[in-house]
Amino acid sequence: MCHASSGRERGFIEITRVHFHRPHRTRNCAPILDRIDPLDKAGAYAAQDDRGELIESIEGSFTNVIGLPMEALAEALREFAALA
Repeated sequence: MCHASSGRERGFIEITRVHFHRPHRTRNCAPILDRIDPLDKAGAYAAQDDRGELIESIEGSFTNVIGLPMEALAEALREFAALA
């Protein structure tokens, strides 16, 4: 992120670990795949629509998994006094 008038820059990296349930040979994944449409998602899963079917737990920022790490973004914006 760059503050144009001051020339200040701020970058950040956010790491989030997603732990999935172990696959079961007897489990039918077709209903899940039909519901989430895996071909239009990075990683082929939809964390925001998961009902505990695929994801066991998430370590870190959930918003980072689905797009943009809002917590880190808010902190960076506060540093630029762009967010109260």
